[in-house]
Amino acid sequence: QVQLVESGGAWVQPGKSLRLSCAAAGFTFRDHHMYWFRQAPGKERELVAILNQSGDGTTYADSVKGRFTISRDNSENTLYLQMNSLKPEDTAVYYCRAISVLGDKDYWGKGTLVTVSS
Repeated sequence: QVQLVESGGAWVQPGKSLRLSCAAAGFTFRDHHMYWFRQAPGKERELVAILNQSGDGTTYADSVKGRFTISRDNSENTLYLQMNSLKPEDTAVYYCRAISVLGDKDYWGKGTLVTVSS
């Protein structure tokens, strides 16, 4: 059974850091490009970061560039998102997504809530 399970969401104060994890199971993790998306209250889901299957190619949304870092551990089937210098506008449910290199498989997690507030 395919599973993507996000964890690490919490309430934090502005300026603090948080690391999200996404544990993958039921598919060949190393054969998938991995993504973090987020959806703030009342807004559409938006792309945060992309990491290719080998872990050497990244893309970031302009709003998080320089503050967030996406990484993966293919031996542990886990995706990470290190978030530094958090801002209130980073408040959202964060989702991980896996898309196969061939483009024929597409999986989503259920999300983890990050709240940035003083």
